[in-house]
Amino acid sequence: MLEAHWDPRRGHCYPHTSRYPHQWLWDSCFTAICWAALGDRRALSELETALQGQLPDGFVPHMRYAGPTINRGPLAGVSSFTQPPVHAHAAAFLARHGLEPPPGLRRQVERALEFLWTRRRSRDGLIFIVHPWESGADDSPRWDAWIASDWRPLRWSYRRWTDFDLALVEQARFNQHGAAVASTAFQVAPAAFTALAGHAATELAALGGGDRWTTLAARLATAIDRHLWDQTEGLWSDAPLLGGGASVAVPTLDGVLPALVTPDAGKAERALDQLLDPGRFLAPYGLAYVARDHPKYEADAYWRGTAWMQMNYLAALAARRWGRGDVVARIVELSRRAVEVAAFAEHWNPETGQGHGATPLTWSALVVALDELGPPAG
Repeated sequence: MLEAHWDPRRGHCYPHTSRYPHQWLWDSCFTAICWAALGDRRALSELETALQGQLPDGFVPHMRYAGPTINRGPLAGVSSFTQPPVHAHAAAFLARHGLEPPPGLRRQVERALEFLWTRRRSRDGLIFIVHPWESGADDSPRWDAWIASDWRPLRWSYRRWTDFDLALVEQARFNQHGAAVASTAFQVAPAAFTALAGHAATELAALGGGDRWTTLAARLATAIDRHLWDQTEGLWSDAPLLGGGASVAVPTLDGVLPALVTPDAGKAERALDQLLDPGRFLAPYGLAYVARDHPKYEADAYWRGTAWMQMNYLAALAARRWGRGDVVARIVELSRRAVEVAAFAEHWNPETGQGHGATPLTWSALVVALDELGPPAG
């Protein structure tokens, strides 16, 4: 499947050659992990090209266009928005598999994180985003309060969300290099994005980035626990900084990912336990993205209930950090089952396994990396 999406001229895989012909940041980071898990040196090229569009201030665009410029900000060739910073984890994963990233790439990762810490840090010490695209979870119900004050009955609509996303491009504010640094309508500190930034800092320190990044990761983890923990849901929730409202508390898998960085075992265990609870995230072919007991759960809707391989992978990483082999094993089992039914689909119905979106999509090959975290196949 990866071979079928590999472009030797550009040195990376397309997520899907017809539906997604561009290069996306976190897609390529995850694809690099897949190549490394398979023992293929194309992992290095995948990660290096993902960072090729880095701007002079360290900002890493979430897209490198395969064709004409599209409406993702003022830059030609790349977007002006970013995506979750999983590049440091990808680099560390490659290093652990004998594919040592060159020193220049480690410095690129460090500059990318420096941008987030200097240009995207709130007064509470959290990392914020200025467009839902940057979260990776584009149409999550967490953003519903930005669309309508009466957000509770809102259901997913392709046209509504496309209009919303494109309007936010116009409401973003860009620095002299073309990187989005603010918005007049949407700023939020997401639990998952902030946690992945903290996890990235830890991975960078392990790559030789120095104790400074260990310290910064610990401070960020403290801020996440202080400002984002939701005692009612037993998860971490986002913090709306500009616009929005209570929809950020809709329980999603994003709310589990701060288990990657929290020092609080009680909080981590409470969140991770929900991955084994059929009343919350555990489904026959899941993890469901939205908790199954919540009114916002739509099993077939984009980022509103369907299952995603990259979310399974990140949740398993969080569970492994806390020695939760029971959680990891179940995620691996469900992921293998889903791949067989959904045929490596972009995302799928966690109740039936029915695939949705582009099929096949490269990041669903993460099932091979998940195999390293769980029991042997068969």
